[in-house]
Amino acid sequence: MRKASRAAAGVGTLLVGVALAGVPGTAAAQGQAKITWESCEQARVAQAPGTYSCATYRVPIDHDNAALGTMDLALMRREANKPDQKLGSLFLNPGGPGASGVTMPMSADQFFEPAVLDRFDIIGFDPRGVGDSTPLRCFTTSEDAEDVQARLVPVPSTRQEISDALSTYRDYGEFCQRNAGSLLEHMSTQDVARDLDVLRDAVGDEKLNYVGFSYGTLLGATYANLFPDRVRTMVLDGNVDPALRTSDGLRYDQQRAEGFEHALDAFLTECAKARTQCAFGEGNPRQKFDELLRGIRQQPVNLPDGSSVDLNSFISGIGGTLYSPSSFAGLAEDLQQLYGVVKPPPNTAPKVVNARDLGTLLNPKQKVHHDVRPESEYTSDDSYFAVNCADKPFGYPSGQLPEIAARWEKTAPAFGRFQAFADPAACPLWKGGKETYRGPWNAATENPVLVVGNYYDPATRYEFSKRMADELGYSRLLSVNAFGHCILGDSGGVDRAVSDYLVNLTVPPRGKVYQPDTRPFDAPQ
Repeated sequence: MRKASRAAAGVGTLLVGVALAGVPGTAAAQGQAKITWESCEQARVAQAPGTYSCATYRVPIDHDNAALGTMDLALMRREANKPDQKLGSLFLNPGGPGASGVTMPMSADQFFEPAVLDRFDIIGFDPRGVGDSTPLRCFTTSEDAEDVQARLVPVPSTRQEISDALSTYRDYGEFCQRNAGSLLEHMSTQDVARDLDVLRDAVGDEKLNYVGFSYGTLLGATYANLFPDRVRTMVLDGNVDPALRTSDGLRYDQQRAEGFEHALDAFLTECAKARTQCAFGEGNPRQKFDELLRGIRQQPVNLPDGSSVDLNSFISGIGGTLYSPSSFAGLAEDLQQLYGVVKPPPNTAPKVVNARDLGTLLNPKQKVHHDVRPESEYTSDDSYFAVNCADKPFGYPSGQLPEIAARWEKTAPAFGRFQAFADPAACPLWKGGKETYRGPWNAATENPVLVVGNYYDPATRYEFSKRMADELGYSRLLSVNAFGHCILGDSGGVDRAVSDYLVNLTVPPRGKVYQPDTRPFDAPQ
């Protein structure tokens, strides 16, 4: 929705320029060198259709202080199928924060229509601190990382687990402060948005074309408000609420927990509608799930193979599966099998169920056997908290977390504690930078930003997409009656609307509700 006149947008941009001296001129004023594309490693792209090239590009660690040095960003380009008709480059971000985006062009045909692939170079990149882009590392050895993180469980419930969680995050922050270097202070979304502007200029585009998923919607919104005159098209799929996320991390994460709860309730409702087509549909799925949760909260379910389903594995498995509707049928089967163990039918012996029978819920990862040398190199990165703790303010001492978790658990029984012991537990103890862009969010771009939201998205609830569309200066909300996190690639109608917008600047009609290609359990609508 258009909310700011062109004159008002100019005032907003001016205010940004005053608050962040020099930001709007980041790329153009410096006359950036162009990216030098080279052949990718053939083994990396051999199985993907398209013509690919790769590059690294150097950017400042601090865009306002060259003395801190530089870092390299890793990029991959899928060249437009029709280069003589090319409209420009289309940059992608997969979310996270901390997810690697460099190989996204290799799967672009799974979520973009042919017209998009014909007319754009598709560019993926690892944001600063992530993957192949000078990764941010808090540990020097894998052993240090394992020692610190071994005490952490997803849903700390006992006094010991709660104490271990808080001490883990305290130790984590201290390792980062010791080992991560100057990059630790410059990992915010504002820093990444300024990198993106440099990359836009370095590929030779006057204006940005961008598609961001999940956290990538915050990156897009930040760019659109720092550089509104440099945006051609922008698609934000699975949206955060930028104003709330950057002003009150605690309220944001509480509402996020409620979003997971809403998606779970919708899953159980859909299962009940499907009846026999959903393995967990017999009886009352909501009541059965609540019985399972209460039972597992009191005592883990021990399986004959020596494994168990405890509160940590149960909630983690449910939360992860809600991202992907294609896994709903498998989750329903697992829940029914587990329910048969906990609540066997009268005069019936409990069914023998092992971990391998609960593959969707538990999704056990194969353990990697390796030589545990005392100083084996640490090769992961620690960008998730570096970004989130810079962006999301939490104004309370970490000692209040047990009370906060207990309060959230009353309104979000499955996911309240789970969410409380993530960012709200870690960020008050984080030692990195805290500076980022915190608004205003209403700068007007030349064309409306396309904001896409699923009704039953667990991680970025539909309400967040509505707020994103409302907060941006010029936007159009595209609503989808769908489950799961993000939708591109899973709805032909959405994909065609996005393609028409990116290529022809055609905005979808107001108020139209799109549908996914398939629904869980093929339930009647």
